Amino acid sequence: MLRCGVSDLCQQLFSHGLGNGSDAFGARENRTLLLQRVRSSYTSTMIAQPAPITAEPYLQENGLKFLRSLRRNNRREWFDPRKPDFDRVLKQPMLALIQTVNRAMEDFAPAHVRPPQKCMMRIYRDIRFSSDKRPYKSHVSAWWSREGLEKTSGGGFYMHISPDEVLIAAGVYMPEREQLRAIRDYLLVHHSEVRKRMTNPRLRRVMKSMTCMSLTRPPKGYPKDHPAMDLLLCRQWGLEATLESKAALEKNFAQEVIRRFRLAAPLVDALNEPLLAQIRKNRRPLFGLQG
Repeated sequence: MLRCGVSDLCQQLFSHGLGNGSDAFGARENRTLLLQRVRSSYTSTMIAQPAPITAEPYLQENGLKFLRSLRRNNRREWFDPRKPDFDRVLKQPMLALIQTVNRAMEDFAPAHVRPPQKCMMRIYRDIRFSSDKRPYKSHVSAWWSREGLEKTSGGGFYMHISPDEVLIAAGVYMPEREQLRAIRDYLLVHHSEVRKRMTNPRLRRVMKSMTCMSLTRPPKGYPKDHPAMDLLLCRQWGLEATLESKAALEKNFAQEVIRRFRLAAPLVDALNEPLLAQIRKNRRPLFGLQG
């Protein structure tokens, strides 16, 4: 099949009668095929494709050195001329790491697979409402959100590399009020299942409970003597592992991340279940029609 531009395809459509109502072109499916080719050509022309990822999926020592220097020189006049260095020694290896993790997650958490550029978090801090006006983070990080929960505080997988540590975590972090209630209501019934997933011996050998930001008294509206009260008191749920920063320099670093994500995936699925059910319940049918 010859490749042609959008304008050439449009000329084909009109010359075959799509623009003037004639049926000279023949079967409707042929016109549909040409329309699909126009859309495809237009999309590939207008949307810039990300640059190929060529780095190895782990850091070199100069990556940690850059983070240490950034922590000492956290100001724009230092960072801006060194932005190409940041891209080379930190951003590209991080994108390669995310890409490697993504391939593995197709098997155990496919709904969390996103383009590497979407998973990697910005190095820039949000300082709009903060008294700390340092413009940059001193770590690089990635967040694998769940499809359908990208713009919420749903359950997912997190990893960051700093000069001091590597943090690998999974769960729900500081959910919004409605999500917090949805998870607590779910725990009233499914606490045994969630607890079983949290205490999986294989998982507990490589991860521990993260700080749950526990309340000092039972949340309003929940029975004080409920067997899940230790879970209901929490304001976030999940597990984490802390490694030395030099772990990010090892060639098998991606496998260390993948192993923990794989073991934590059943817990993340359970915590997301009430949030997804909430979205399905609140979804408005198109044109008032039920699916």
